[in-house]
Amino acid sequence: MTQRPVLVVLFDGVQSLDVTGPVEVFAGAGRFDGGGAGTYPIRTASLDGGPVRTHSGLRLLPDSTLAEAVAAGAPHTLLVPGGEGTREPDPRLIAWLGENAPRAERLVSVCTGALLLAEAGLLDGHRATTHWRACDHLARCYPEVDVDPDPIFVRDGRLSTSAGVTAGIDLALALVEEDLGRDAALTVARHLVVFLRRPGNQAQFSVQLAAQTARRQPLRELQHWITEHPDGDLSVESLAARARLSPRHFARAFHAETGTTPGRYVDRVRLEHARRLLEDSTHGVQEVARAAGYGTPEAMRRAFVKALGTAPADYRRRFHAPVHPTSR
Repeated sequence: MTQRPVLVVLFDGVQSLDVTGPVEVFAGAGRFDGGGAGTYPIRTASLDGGPVRTHSGLRLLPDSTLAEAVAAGAPHTLLVPGGEGTREPDPRLIAWLGENAPRAERLVSVCTGALLLAEAGLLDGHRATTHWRACDHLARCYPEVDVDPDPIFVRDGRLSTSAGVTAGIDLALALVEEDLGRDAALTVARHLVVFLRRPGNQAQFSVQLAAQTARRQPLRELQHWITEHPDGDLSVESLAARARLSPRHFARAFHAETGTTPGRYVDRVRLEHARRLLEDSTHGVQEVARAAGYGTPEAMRRAFVKALGTAPADYRRRFHAPVHPTSR
């Protein structure tokens, strides 16, 4: 039996679910593997070994100090959670990460834990993500980091970073699937009553939340109309005419007020509509492609592979909710 020790870093202001979510995944995987706590021996540690208070007010009691945790050797997986405590981190914690994190075989951050890794210089030259609210801050303050604000998690070699809170569970399931296989990850997911895992490059949130709401009423109404008519003519020329603007003026105004281009907004609306139909309906792929405005299944397949890294049929197999017959 291969042991993969997991060390979880604790500090005041940590987000409790960033800690407990991945811990439950690794602990559950150990039970599936028959090794119990021996498959993923889990240890929590803080700088001084004393209790820490989470952002929600819970108190967590670490197993040891960070120094004691690595005295016998580096962990296989070093997990750095996020939380309000990442805003003004203890310099001693950053120094410890800078010295010890490179020794771990796998370095993982959840949510704003990426800010701690960036402060320690561990993300320089790497692609990474974090909670969508912190992505701009991460990119602005650490220009050497290639920040991708869209995915729920990003894997770059031995380094893995995830988006907000529950995305840490998705990332932990992906790591378990890599270590122990799909059946192990599926068993844990079922036990926790979550998806096997969302694809890492699935968007952090819906297109309606991702884009800003336009200030001008005609553009706000147009945003709403687009979401209700993904199968319509959504060319810039057609949308500009509906907004009663010239195509050039419309494109500039839409980008200025929503933070994205009309074309990208339309792409996201269509992708999200197709995803929902694949998840919640029994429509065939060809019917879904027409309803979402792709026209052909091949066009939809290309869009799914580009955005999610998976084909529509595979997406449906993973996320389709079974339809139960109505009881009489």
